[in-house]
Amino acid sequence: MERSCEEEAAHDEEDEDQAAADGWTGTEEQTPAPKAPTGGEPDPSADLLALRLCGELVYQDQETPERETGPTVSQAERDAPSVSPSILVDTFGPSISSLSSSYFSTHHHDSFSSSSSSPSVPSLTPPLPPSVELAALLTDTKLTLDVYKGGAAALPVLWGSIPGQLKGLLYLRLGSEDKPGLDDALDVLSHLTELRSLAIRGHCFYDSQGDPLPGLLTTLPPSVSSLSHLVHLDLSFNQLTGLPTCLLSLPVLSSLLLCHNHLSDLPPGIGQLSSLTYLSLLGNELVSLPWSLGQMKALQTLDVSHNLLQRLPEEIGSLEELVKLELSHNKLKQLPESMGSLIALRELVIYSNDLRLIPQCLNKLPRLKIDVRDNPLGQPPTPPLSPTPDQTETKIQELHLGFNQHRFWVSPAGCHVFLPGGAELLFPPGCLETTTRLKWVEKRPERKLVRLEEHDILLSRPLELCPHGITFLKPVEVCVPYHRTKKREVVVQRFDGQSWSSLPTVLRRGSESHSSHPGGRPARLACCAVSQFSWFMVVSRPVKDSCSVTPAGALLVSSADPGVKLHFPPDSTVQARTITLQVLQVSVSEVQAVCGDSQARVSPLLCLSQTHSLQFLQPIKVQVPLPSGVTGHTVDMSCLYLLHGDPTAQTWTDITSQVSLNVTHLYAIFYITHFSWYWLWYTTQRCVSGAVRKVYQRLKQFKVQFLVLQRKTDPSQVMLQCLPATRVDVRVQSLSEQYDGPQPSDLCDLLEGEQFFAGFERGLDISTERPDCVEGRLCFVFYSSLKNLKEVYICPALGQKGPVRGQVSFYRGECPSNLPEEVAKKRKGPDSQWLATLPLRLPALNSENNFIMEELQHPPLNLGDPESGYLTEANLLSISLQIAQDWRVIGINLGLSYQELDRIQYKYRDNLGALVLDMLFHWARGQRHAGPGAASRLVAAMIESGRRDLAEEIEGIVSLGRRKYSESLRRVGLEEPHNTGGDEPMQGADA
Repeated sequence: MERSCEEEAAHDEEDEDQAAADGWTGTEEQTPAPKAPTGGEPDPSADLLALRLCGELVYQDQETPERETGPTVSQAERDAPSVSPSILVDTFGPSISSLSSSYFSTHHHDSFSSSSSSPSVPSLTPPLPPSVELAALLTDTKLTLDVYKGGAAALPVLWGSIPGQLKGLLYLRLGSEDKPGLDDALDVLSHLTELRSLAIRGHCFYDSQGDPLPGLLTTLPPSVSSLSHLVHLDLSFNQLTGLPTCLLSLPVLSSLLLCHNHLSDLPPGIGQLSSLTYLSLLGNELVSLPWSLGQMKALQTLDVSHNLLQRLPEEIGSLEELVKLELSHNKLKQLPESMGSLIALRELVIYSNDLRLIPQCLNKLPRLKIDVRDNPLGQPPTPPLSPTPDQTETKIQELHLGFNQHRFWVSPAGCHVFLPGGAELLFPPGCLETTTRLKWVEKRPERKLVRLEEHDILLSRPLELCPHGITFLKPVEVCVPYHRTKKREVVVQRFDGQSWSSLPTVLRRGSESHSSHPGGRPARLACCAVSQFSWFMVVSRPVKDSCSVTPAGALLVSSADPGVKLHFPPDSTVQARTITLQVLQVSVSEVQAVCGDSQARVSPLLCLSQTHSLQFLQPIKVQVPLPSGVTGHTVDMSCLYLLHGDPTAQTWTDITSQVSLNVTHLYAIFYITHFSWYWLWYTTQRCVSGAVRKVYQRLKQFKVQFLVLQRKTDPSQVMLQCLPATRVDVRVQSLSEQYDGPQPSDLCDLLEGEQFFAGFERGLDISTERPDCVEGRLCFVFYSSLKNLKEVYICPALGQKGPVRGQVSFYRGECPSNLPEEVAKKRKGPDSQWLATLPLRLPALNSENNFIMEELQHPPLNLGDPESGYLTEANLLSISLQIAQDWRVIGINLGLSYQELDRIQYKYRDNLGALVLDMLFHWARGQRHAGPGAASRLVAAMIESGRRDLAEEIEGIVSLGRRKYSESLRRVGLEEPHNTGGDEPMQGADA
């Protein structure tokens, strides 16, 4: 949609405003005033100023005729917000193309000296005077070529003649109406590595009919990614159908204008533009926005007006710095509830949509102005002319809960509930007779709750849904988010209060409008249908294949390895029994490393179980693939062993001589009557039972490393973590910006679900009142796919002063109940219980070399008059007890930055009282040099935050302090001033 000349003129004024907002200085932006040429030397600045004056004169001369005869501009186009901003670069009037060469020769000839030789000049309109070289177009670090039709072709000519001057170019503007010249100019861009602002726009010129010439830019070359200093980019009024991928590699890009192109979608990778503060997509063909938009945390202005948007992603609520959001002239029917998190939002433009309801969450945002014109607000939906097949089912209401919303109501109409972290609960219509109050709690994976079978891995925290006794009339779908897993079966397990049982599980991705992390991909969900609430968790396990064996016999083939088969002959059982088969693939290299035999080979490990403990009446035929590298023609039968494992005692017995072991070309076949574990080994060792026990134990262990990191801004805050060795490097890299610490520990072994402790030694101490502190040590339970993480505050041990060099040691804890006795014996004793030790250094925090750790201490404050002390720290302590959850809104209205509030929130995330205190005193310390009126500013912030009760209390404190001060003056015989200056600020606060 095209813009009128008035809009283009206003557009240029906004360029300067945006440039100032982005931190650019006016000296870089403005063209210096022309000076009289001396000594016959040319003055390029005079030429540029003359060009601008010419453009303004011609624009004024043609303004009235152009409005009368030019293209008609609709009201919608005039109402559309202006495209912002072309930073730093002056935009000449669009009518400058009509200047005649004689005009230029008349007004520029005196400003330039004649040139001896000049490069071949491209066909420019208006043409340059004969006395002017092409190089004169370059002014300092700015080159403006979009005032000449075909001006883009001048860039390669300039590069061929004065490449040294162009390499320092900071600001460049090109027109895109000349395709050949534009293509040549794009080849030069990769050499202009110092560029900070680049504009390649269409609609800079008009044809003989008064219609703007379209830009012909369709893409950008990959070499544009080398412009690492580019801050501002304007590609408006072109033919782009997709976002050029090279833009995703620009690290400091702050403003991006893609207005009036043909974009129908945006790539998920747009979230990589983390420095972007301004994004305009006005006048495109966008139907939806990607979820990755929520990753653009620095974005302050977003304009997606005049598109085809039907919905917004929930991740838009993650744009915490967003100040202005333009959504006008779309097809939006509803706004996401997550927009209630846009605490910085000041302007929301949503006119000309199909909105019938404004979310209540927007009413809670401070200082938000909403433009809702041309929306059918409050009107019922227009009924369709005839029912369509996809309208037969009524859409179930969605309910998005926060971390502090653990109770919710479900009516007989059903509901789709989204829990924090990614979990979903789907209540179908008719599952309840009456509206019922339900509850959810995410539990810590304590060992008394979690019971894992052999080789199971916990993938989620236990999710408790209450009340347990409720029964649903229709099955309710419970979807629990889980971590990724490889080549294993993922199932939901349910705890009935005594034992865990597996449920039929369906795996899927979560809803597009809900993700486990703001701005992230939808969570992986393991879903099951239940009729009652209880505890639920997700585990991964070796794939289980089951079948029912009857007297007629059966055949069971492993889905994990089709080479594993069980054949049940007829009459092998009298009554039907359920058979379960699990197959574990084992790494040959790991077997060789553990047992020390380079010739060792193993088959997959078979785990066989049944519902009855009775032996079979007929031998069961078992087929197992031969160990890798071994065939029936090359096998040495004296080196082939069949091992039987006892899952209770975890012992292994060589039963090769007790069974009939037949070998085909690819398989080994044997017959059994008892189900347990079976493993086929090929090794030159004579006694293999001991090696098998070691290898089997290693299958259940994880190579782990320990981390101890100190927060850079607060060394007394320490993060302890145990990670599988494969994840350590990535984790350390992600934490390096916020934490310092030693290198990760050496490799250690831990079992899934094993308990271990962290002890602080040699001058370090922690609070022993923590519930997870056992005899002075912190208790952990290791689960390989969950975060084994704790953050604690440490302090010097009693009697320690100055910097402290201490250490954190990790020790084994209680042995798992299913650990073999011979293995458990080896783990007892101080040496075998010790895992790793990492050093810590606790520096002194003040000049006295003392840590302030016992309680929060704040410096004396005086927020009243200097003599009277109307509002002191004691008053602030009293006020802080009443603020509670309103602390963040109050902090915003007090003028604290969002970054500072986030830091305070993270530091005291488990202590609301300390959080509120730190926020208040942080503001109060900043008032020392702010001049009088601090109490008035505090009152005004309370009123603006909706806490008039606290405002009145503060006013009462100040009034009482003023009266006591006056009485004390009278007691000592001093004359009371007529005006203390305290009343006027309070009146101003009320106003």
